[in-house]
Amino acid sequence: MWSEVTRVKPFENSTRVQNSLTSNPEKRVLIWMATRTPRWINPDYLTIFGFLAQVMAGASYALARRNRYWLLVGIFFLALNWLGDSLDGTVARVRQQQRPRYGFYVDHIVDSFGGIALMTGLALSGYMHPYIAIGLLVAFLLLSIQSYLATYTLGEFQLSFWNFGPTELRILLALGNLALLRWPVISFQAPLINTILPGHYRLFDMGGVIGLAGMSTMLVFFTVRNTRRLYLQERIR
Repeated sequence: MWSEVTRVKPFENSTRVQNSLTSNPEKRVLIWMATRTPRWINPDYLTIFGFLAQVMAGASYALARRNRYWLLVGIFFLALNWLGDSLDGTVARVRQQQRPRYGFYVDHIVDSFGGIALMTGLALSGYMHPYIAIGLLVAFLLLSIQSYLATYTLGEFQLSFWNFGPTELRILLALGNLALLRWPVISFQAPLINTILPGHYRLFDMGGVIGLAGMSTMLVFFTVRNTRRLYLQERIR
């Protein structure tokens, strides 16, 4: 009989880089919640809960095509997504139940599928052009890939970019949902801007283009910066 021994490679935790605007108060709130979370609720449950909430947020956008008040339901699911996605790791750390490799892999592959669900909902909502939603999804996945590669090669896990992280994105989406109830379409009254951008535009199209430009700039900046750092660290002499 052959016996197979599974060898577990040693794993070194990367430095977490979290400099978002809400990171300090958010951390205190999450620790407070984690210490009061019932023992039967484990991090895996919270990860699944957060993922399902993100899927439902995407479904809410799709349903808002027929009834705009689904946008309010979407805010509720965005809040639940924050709860599950942010609390799972905190509960594991507070309870000393960390599984670094498992947690890193599962959490971020789930985030990728959740991002697809959310952007699919936006593409179907009628409030954003499908091409812009696809562009945002591609930019999100490329930023994620950049972050994961930096984690492996530099030992730094970037949780936020230029003081902007997932929590800030959820807040912007929630505020955007409220704005959509009154201003689904906008036009510019200032003569100079109106000359450049005449006509009417969907609010989320404008926001999506701005977001896409910002994410693309982040991607180029951090790619160049990390490439330079790695080049200097491994320069051929």
